[in-house]
Amino acid sequence: MFYMDKLVVQGGKSLSGTVKISGAKNAVLPVMAAAILADGEYELDNVPDLKDVRTMSKLLESMGIKTETNQDKLKIFSSSPLSLEAPYELVKTMRASIYVLGPLVARFGYAKVSLPGGCAWGPRPVNLHIEGLRKLNADISIDKGYIVAKAGHLKGAHISLDVPSVGATGNILMAACLARGLTVIENAAKEPEIVALAEFLKSMGANISGEGTEHIEIEGVESLKPADCRIIPDRIEAATYMVAAHITNGDVNIINMDPVHVSAVIDKLKDSGAEISIENSSVNIKSSGRIKPVNITTAVYPGFPTDMQAQWMALMSVSSGSAIITDTIFHDRFTHVAELKRLGADITLDNNVAVVKGVKGLSGAPVMSTDLRASASLILAALVAKGRTDISRVYHLDRGYEKLEEKLNKLGAEIIREKEPIIT
Repeated sequence: MFYMDKLVVQGGKSLSGTVKISGAKNAVLPVMAAAILADGEYELDNVPDLKDVRTMSKLLESMGIKTETNQDKLKIFSSSPLSLEAPYELVKTMRASIYVLGPLVARFGYAKVSLPGGCAWGPRPVNLHIEGLRKLNADISIDKGYIVAKAGHLKGAHISLDVPSVGATGNILMAACLARGLTVIENAAKEPEIVALAEFLKSMGANISGEGTEHIEIEGVESLKPADCRIIPDRIEAATYMVAAHITNGDVNIINMDPVHVSAVIDKLKDSGAEISIENSSVNIKSSGRIKPVNITTAVYPGFPTDMQAQWMALMSVSSGSAIITDTIFHDRFTHVAELKRLGADITLDNNVAVVKGVKGLSGAPVMSTDLRASASLILAALVAKGRTDISRVYHLDRGYEKLEEKLNKLGAEIIREKEPIIT
């Protein structure tokens, strides 16, 4: 019989204490891929222990790059020649695997990378990655589910992205470092993870300017050298714990975070009645005991992040009125709605707009995780629901939240992890 992990949550506990934020999953993955660009030894610090990080390590090792983990430190030993193929068996489990495409074709003139998988919701096409690399003089075709890229030498180009994709910006950024001449990325993603990647590449010897703005310039260099890196804190994890404190009428100190990276969420939490004080790299959030309804519309950074849309919906489910939640980034990212309704939430969904009418209380029930952030929303709702909630398929959570139940239990939650049989 096949078994999967589930979380059992006894709701009604108020959270209090201190929680430390881990390194950002979405920052460490492209940095790991960047090790393809130069032979040598890299040491990454503040690396989260997550399934996606382990998957990227396996992917690099399948190419011939050794990795070594010691607590929150990751050493990468990159040496050519490498296998220039990223196989389906690994890539299918994680969309970020496509980050190896740009570095491989930039350095070796060839890459064969499986079309990626990852979260189960909605199509997120890789066409922006492909078109960007094509403009850098790569010849790209799709062959039996693989992206095959070839280039004698990449050449600098002017690339204007249709949408400010984080993944495409990162891939083009890495590839352009070794391209001949100047590359300009217009409508580039401005997320902190892109800034962190650019800073790491610059420490390797890349010539980059404009990171953090819509206009990034990269002057190609002949070669790069290995470097060390401290991974920035995970802003989505930090924001999730902030919501957890507010939804449970708690009082929580959140340390090792960058408040600037979550300023949009902090502003909305203040509007909803939370008392927030900020000091350097820590935030204290104390619930006022009443959650006011607050509308949100997701937007590219520095707007309200789509990765917090589901968690905000859980919070609004127990607010004192009605709130409108609009996701302008991913129109189909609402698989959590049906599961939250199983707990008693009152939500009406129309395309990419959800109307959430706050209820006096939620009740525990069996629910199922469908993707990473949807899983987080179910945890938040379960923390405040009356009675027991069983959350199945929590492997999604393990992709993006390090030691989630351990951290929440230290704050006063009551969560245990169990095995459950899966009927096939």
